[in-house]
Amino acid sequence: MTGPHPVVAAVRLAVRGVLSSLPPGARVLAACSGGADSLALAEALAFEAPKLAIGAGAVIVDHGLQAGSGSVARRAALQCRGLGLDPVEVVTVAVDPGGVGPEAAARTARYAALEEAADRVGAELVLLGHTRDDQAEQVLLGLARGSGARSLSGMPARRGRYARPLLGLTRAQTAAACTASGLEPWADPHNDDPAYARVRARRVLPALEAALGPGVAAALARTADQLREDADHLEELAAAAAASLGPCPLPATDLAALPRPVRTRLWRLLVIAAGAPAGAVAFSHVEACDALVSRWHGQGPVHVPGGVTVTRSGGRVSITTPSRVE
Repeated sequence: MTGPHPVVAAVRLAVRGVLSSLPPGARVLAACSGGADSLALAEALAFEAPKLAIGAGAVIVDHGLQAGSGSVARRAALQCRGLGLDPVEVVTVAVDPGGVGPEAAARTARYAALEEAADRVGAELVLLGHTRDDQAEQVLLGLARGSGARSLSGMPARRGRYARPLLGLTRAQTAAACTASGLEPWADPHNDDPAYARVRARRVLPALEAALGPGVAAALARTADQLREDADHLEELAAAAAASLGPCPLPATDLAALPRPVRTRLWRLLVIAAGAPAGAVAFSHVEACDALVSRWHGQGPVHVPGGVTVTRSGGRVSITTPSRVE
């Protein structure tokens, strides 16, 4: 009696590692786009969950950004049901690019839909199909932005109710797993559109491998793991500092006494708590805030996205958001 194909076994083993931390009777959803990564993930969840007495379903988010997206979503749902996943939901969302662009807007709409679906079915965990290649691309994008250790730390294997079991596997492995399992993944044309930064990063990786030798993607993923530990620790120190400083206004001398790596993270924490969108707070905003205590020369207020204003007066720093007009 032969076992599963090695790549299928590798994906199943990765998913089993995540599921084994859950109690019997738990419910898990796979976020499935119909692409190779998420279909391989769905197959592994459908195979492993019953062994652990775990309920397993899937949710397919239709962003409506391409012609025929509804058909793609229905096909993905059909394959998930064929694997034995239940429930399988297709959720259609409205994506408003606004001032953030289509990628960020689609991500926001997708995660909101996943949260609602998980709440509806009582799922403790939602599995995402990001691979080691995705992690490497994320690190490259962070390097290009120059956004510091948090940006370079990539995607965590687990955060809250989201888990990424496949971060140790490659995109080639998930594609091979689909072939071995008889699944027919969808090829998203957006993955070949250079208008998207992630696609451009994806094209850079083969060039780096050719120039520097094989293993660049794996090295970038390892770098993310190492930096994530550092970034997590510094953010814990920043949160502790925020608790000890108390509410605004904050004494400028107390802020200046903090180590700079802690203080810069504290600024991000404070302005986001005041209402600044996390993804819109840039290094330049943090630097301008920090200058109020590290390079003070009587400068005016710092304006942060979300209408947040940071000012220094009388040796104290205030962080305010304009009152809403009723």
